[in-house]
Amino acid sequence: MLLERLTNHHLSEFLRYLASEVCQDEEHLPSLSELSARLGVSISVLREQLEVARALGLVEVRPRTGIRRLPYSFRPTVVQSLAYAIALNPEYFSAFSDLRNHIEAAYWFEAAARLSEEDCEALSRLIERAFQKLQSQPIQIPHPEHRELHLTIYRRLNNPFVEGILEAYWELYEASGLDLYADLAYLERVWSYHRKMVESLCQRNYQAGYEALIEHMGLIHQRSKPMPFQRFE
Repeated sequence: MLLERLTNHHLSEFLRYLASEVCQDEEHLPSLSELSARLGVSISVLREQLEVARALGLVEVRPRTGIRRLPYSFRPTVVQSLAYAIALNPEYFSAFSDLRNHIEAAYWFEAAARLSEEDCEALSRLIERAFQKLQSQPIQIPHPEHRELHLTIYRRLNNPFVEGILEAYWELYEASGLDLYADLAYLERVWSYHRKMVESLCQRNYQAGYEALIEHMGLIHQRSKPMPFQRFE
C-alpha cells in the first residue's frame, strides 16, 4: 500500500505504465494514440511525459521503430541534474567528485572481493596499456584506461545506483576537460597508484589496495589547471 501511494504521488501515468508488468513484457511500446486511449491521458500530456522519460534514459524514440523501453540506468538522471547544477555553480563538480570518492572508498572491500580472475587480468592489461601510452613519443593520455579501470573494479557490485554515479562522474570529468591534462609527472604518479591498486587486488591484499586508492584520490586536489565548465552542453 505504501509503495502504491509513493508511485502514484511521484510518477506520471506514462512512468507508471513503464514500470508495470504489462509494459515489461513488451519490446516496443504502442503508439501515442493507443497509449492515450489506454491510459486515459491526452496525447499532448502524454508527449510531455514521454519527453521526461526520454531525458531520464528510460525510453528510446526513433522514427521507424517507435518507442522502446530501455533497461534501467541511473546515469542519465545524474548527468542531467549535475550538468544543470554545474551550470549554476562550477564548484558543484568538486562536491560531486567528493561524493564519488567516498562511494569508491565505502564500496572498495565489497567490490574487491567480487572480482574474478578474468577481471584481474583485464585490469592488469589496462595498466600495461596505460604505461605504453605514457612511454610513447609523443605521449598519449590513457584516459579511456583510467575510466575503464575504475568502473571495472566496481562493476561486479551489480548496484545500478553506484554504477550510475560512477559513470556520471566520468562523463562530467571528460566534459570538464580534466581528461586533457598532460603533465607527465602527474600522470606517472597516478598510474603508479593504479598499478599498486591492481597488484594488490590480484594478490587479494585488499587493505593495501584500499590505502593506494585513498592516496590516489588525493592527487586531484594538487592539480592547478582550471576546469572549463562552459564545455557542458
